[in-house]
Amino acid sequence: MRTEKRRPVSLNADEEKFLVHVADRLAALPAVRVVALGGSRAQGTHGSGSDWDLAVYYRGDFDPEHLRAVGWQGEVSEIGGWGGGVFNGGAWLTIDGRRVDVHYRDLDVVEHEVAQAESGRFRVEPLLFHLAGIPTYLIVAELAVNRVLRGDDLPRIRVYPPLLRASASARWYGTARATLAYAKSQHAPAGRLTEVAGALATAAMQTGHAVLAARGEWVTNEKRLLERAGLRGVDDLVAGMRTDPGSLVRAVSDAEAYFAAAVESEPFPPQG
Repeated sequence: MRTEKRRPVSLNADEEKFLVHVADRLAALPAVRVVALGGSRAQGTHGSGSDWDLAVYYRGDFDPEHLRAVGWQGEVSEIGGWGGGVFNGGAWLTIDGRRVDVHYRDLDVVEHEVAQAESGRFRVEPLLFHLAGIPTYLIVAELAVNRVLRGDDLPRIRVYPPLLRASASARWYGTARATLAYAKSQHAPAGRLTEVAGALATAAMQTGHAVLAARGEWVTNEKRLLERAGLRGVDDLVAGMRTDPGSLVRAVSDAEAYFAAAVESEPFPPQG
């Protein structure tokens, strides 16, 4: 199993002071059991302008009004305000001049999805800004990569579940092939450039999920998915498309071959 190399997470004294302040305030909210640092800052891939991603893990009834009452500037959603599902809401805030995202995480849901992932089961849910949607094991992935700041009531994930590697890699790649097949039979012959471009982009993300699942590497968002999966070459396929049907059919065929080669090069390729 390959693992992505990340640089050690290091924060300067001012950043650590800021993080302690915010974590303490969030941990004091009713029903919150754990506060964790996530995103690029937890994984050591952040830049100087990166947001701060924090998750509040709660047990029972969590009332976003308590978070609003802290008085930080920004938007605080209701439970389910980001579409429901496992990614069930949060807040976009500015705290001491820094952009901070707070994600709500229901511990009952987290524990359920851990059991599902260990059995190789998951769903794909729509989420704003994500082309392919998110797998419900995203919140399991967070347990493996996030940095716990307060509390200890979290399940621990040490390895990528073998059953999930098999099911996720096969399902994601199967979905990518279906996405391309539909574009090839329906949109490309009609010269629908935008629809074909959208299908290629979506299938690229789906294949990226398949490749990283085959490796046993966790995914928490789509931001660097193509780079991590070695699929950045899809840009050339999209850039070369024209509106004539023949060009579009060839573009989809080239994408099918490109994605197949990427998947088949992995040590644990999807089956079927």
